[in-house]
Amino acid sequence: MKPEVLLELLENAADQLGIRVSYESLQSSVVTGGHGGLCKVKGEFRCIVDKRATAEERVVTLATAIARFDTSELELADKVREVIRTYESSAKHRKTAA
Repeated sequence: MKPEVLLELLENAADQLGIRVSYESLQSSVVTGGHGGLCKVKGEFRCIVDKRATAEERVVTLATAIARFDTSELELADKVREVIRTYESSAKHRKTAA
């Protein structure tokens, strides 16, 4: 599956989970070792992704954010579930470290 298609499907999953996805120009001093990530602003989950990131990097950032949530009730393509599962351990590590 092309990264652009996968990204669109992940954006749809984020929307279903109530995660607002935005693409912004992030300074390298703000983002270390990544291209954005999940945060909570005024009670709303947001995934901020560096707009200069490649489609593949955007997929990683968004999949890692989504992996922190229960997606069992969502209708997702098998490939999307597989990508989310790939980043579950990374997301859980960040969850416990925060």
